[in-house]
Amino acid sequence: MLSPMLRWLIIWWLVMAAAFAITTWILSGMTISGGFFAYLWISLLFGIVNAIVGTFLRIITLPIILLTLGLFAIIINAVLLEIVDALSSHLTIDSFFWTAIWGALILAIVSVCLQMVVGAFVRSDTAQS
Repeated sequence: MLSPMLRWLIIWWLVMAAAFAITTWILSGMTISGGFFAYLWISLLFGIVNAIVGTFLRIITLPIILLTLGLFAIIINAVLLEIVDALSSHLTIDSFFWTAIWGALILAIVSVCLQMVVGAFVRSDTAQS
């Protein structure tokens, strides 16, 4: 049986893969090629880049993030999407200015909505056990 932490990690990994699928469906300039496993790979790679590079960028740009009331975080997420695009042949982003920024915004909104829905099911499942 999986430990609760590992089960939680796998669930959120699948949620991010679904968020990438919905984002690429909504946004015409962002595509992921290669099927189901490509979505898993892109979400894993984005998680790693976000954890390492994203943390560093957020610390460095903290004053700008505070001055813009968090809106600069969208630019940082767009930069992270561009880094994932450069690292993987499965993700294609047409242009930084519109596609990556809209992709970062849509991905953030979709992932929060999916995490709320899935989180409610996970919490209700653990409450019944």
